[in-house]
Amino acid sequence: MNTNAAHASPLAPDWLAVPEDLNALQSPMWAAGVEKNDAGEVTIDGLAVSALKEQFGTPLFVMSESDFRSRARAFKDAFDEAFADICGGVDVYYAGKSFLCTAVATWVAEEGLRLDTCSGGELAVAARAGIQGANLGLHGNNKSDAEINRALDMSLGRIVVDSLDELERVAKIASSRGETAKVMLRLTPGVHAHTHEFIATAHEDQKFGLSMAGDSTDEAGLSAAEEAVAAATAYDSIELLGLHCHIGSQIFEPDGFALAAEKLLGFLAAMQAKYSITLPELDLGGGYGIAYTPVDTPRPAAEIAQAMADVVRSTCAQLGITAPRISIEPGRAIVGSSTFTLYEVGTLKTVRVDVPESETGEKNVTYPRRYVSVDGGMSDNARPVLYDADYSAILASRDSTAVPQLSRVVGKHCESGDIVVRDVYLPADVAAGDLLAVPGTGAYCWALSSNYNYLARPGVVAVRDGAARLIVRGETEEDLLNRDMGVANV
Repeated sequence: MNTNAAHASPLAPDWLAVPEDLNALQSPMWAAGVEKNDAGEVTIDGLAVSALKEQFGTPLFVMSESDFRSRARAFKDAFDEAFADICGGVDVYYAGKSFLCTAVATWVAEEGLRLDTCSGGELAVAARAGIQGANLGLHGNNKSDAEINRALDMSLGRIVVDSLDELERVAKIASSRGETAKVMLRLTPGVHAHTHEFIATAHEDQKFGLSMAGDSTDEAGLSAAEEAVAAATAYDSIELLGLHCHIGSQIFEPDGFALAAEKLLGFLAAMQAKYSITLPELDLGGGYGIAYTPVDTPRPAAEIAQAMADVVRSTCAQLGITAPRISIEPGRAIVGSSTFTLYEVGTLKTVRVDVPESETGEKNVTYPRRYVSVDGGMSDNARPVLYDADYSAILASRDSTAVPQLSRVVGKHCESGDIVVRDVYLPADVAAGDLLAVPGTGAYCWALSSNYNYLARPGVVAVRDGAARLIVRGETEEDLLNRDMGVANV
């Protein structure tokens, strides 16, 4: 029985229950190797967070290298096994946009994965890490001439083209160099992913991809997707590898992936027959969800792989086609839960919030909400303000026997929307100087970080076998000022 249930607050969202034990680490939000020691302190591979704070300061991204590698390997092994009889295995591209540095790029290659990039900068990281061009892909809805040239310089294995304009641009640049660009066409299959509007990417009304709907302005009445196939096959400087789609992010149910696979395979079969071509590859994207809160239920890689393999196998048999080589692009599902952010608590305050009678059955009732301010915020995690993303948190520097109190963990920026964790139960005795840990921050936190209010971006520490090392150095004030050209450096 949850002895803390009496402390439940009407201000809490319906999904948030008072934890049975405020001191317990709730799986599966945390990386393997994250535990609590006898003193009640969070540890990672045996290394206490107090030691990390003393050595590296806070805020700090703390990543388990072993956990990252294990998740990467799990995707590769699970998909290779599930698709062995269909297309001989799967090419797994780690989505570098989720989090990328040279150390991570190296781990990706060592675990047998390929790397998906979205910019010239990400290509530069891959090059510095020594990743071979054949194992790289380049995404983006508006690639510059410089980025396309760089992709060709590096002999990239694939350039994922997003529009007819971009297809023409890639073809012209490749032709001017006397080369052939390896291209995949990104299509929007119209499959709705149950996720935030800004991270659902398969519907028609958004910037990514070529529409499969038959409402093109092409005189022949072709969809933009078919028009692109016809154009690509006519360019001598384009080698059309196949098709690509990505239906969104933070998706838990397999239905959307299955429907997208069916639609893409049907389109692929139709294009092969109509234009007498072979499209040997099909990329089904990524978007697999992770646990940010105790109610999130991510699926194991093996379960995802088997569900997708069943659909591809049966659809290809129904269509009477040879299965294309399948590729996928997990990012968040590999790096997200490998990492937590460590913060130090500063100021605290409690406010009284009115609750409407319709919600409580009582009149004129107010309930407390405590604001716990930490030394970071939206500059190191923009997802709550961008996507209304929910996170969790735990008192990391000690255990507590205090009662649970509904809390809102907020940052130090001059924005009322600067919220790190919107709703979480923390011990009532949380005080200045305590350390909080927020799990699930490996993906799209450091990658989206900023210098708002001239805060320096935090460092990233990788921990393995009880030893920590910086893989991304935290910024200093000198770093911030070095680019300011208003006053001569002295």
